[in-house]
Amino acid sequence: MRIRIVDAFTDRPFAGNPAGVLLLDSFPDDAWLQNVAVEVNHAETAFAHRLPAGGDADWALRWFTPAAEVKMCGHATLATAHVLRTTGAHEGPVRFATLSGVLIATPGEDGSITLDFPTAPLTRTAVPDGVAAALGAEPLSAFDTGPNVGDLVLELADEKAVHTLDPDHKALGAFSERGIIATARAEDPSRGYDFVSRCFFPNYGIDEDPVTGSAHTALAPFWAERLGRTELTGLQASPRSGRVRTALRGDRTLLTGRAVTTIEGELLV
Repeated sequence: MRIRIVDAFTDRPFAGNPAGVLLLDSFPDDAWLQNVAVEVNHAETAFAHRLPAGGDADWALRWFTPAAEVKMCGHATLATAHVLRTTGAHEGPVRFATLSGVLIATPGEDGSITLDFPTAPLTRTAVPDGVAAALGAEPLSAFDTGPNVGDLVLELADEKAVHTLDPDHKALGAFSERGIIATARAEDPSRGYDFVSRCFFPNYGIDEDPVTGSAHTALAPFWAERLGRTELTGLQASPRSGRVRTALRGDRTLLTGRAVTTIEGELLV
């Protein structure tokens, strides 16, 4: 079977977030899926198979990190939609049946892809004791993101504080189910982005995720409330970096980005 590595939320190779993508006839047992994700060793590997016509979804989709299956992944969904479009396996909008319900990916005429994801419900919470020491910066506020995302959003004082973080990844794992989203307002919006973020997911085997679509389902409502606009662009300031255009639509969030296939090969096992 063919296996592809796709860089998501970028328009150039070796940037954005790489994901493995496999199109299957059906899902093998979970142990095989997890072993492939370990072998690929990127933040996520996506597995998809076509569903019978006439249902609520076109393809079934699952995502695995090197450590576990996850409930939601934006960049690997974008990567899968990119593979379906570029290989001719599916034309037009595609509906994915996932652990987070039916997620829709719509290709744009400019080559971008827009994902329709559930908006994360934000609940303000106290800044946990010890999280500042683990993160390496003092948060201004903290918000829980609900069961689908499973992260703790920590607002920092400024963009520089986000860029210069050097956290204790092991210690961060104690503060949420999946990990930590650190974010701040953009210092200069004329650079083309409105807020910055970095994401750390030690509980899922990912010290720092390069670009995280699912995190932006929480960042979109967080910054929409503060900036007074429902359409924003986020820069995820990891070493690989990437940008996510967000549009808040009530209980749904639209995430738009591009993708580039960098590797295509054959899986022999």
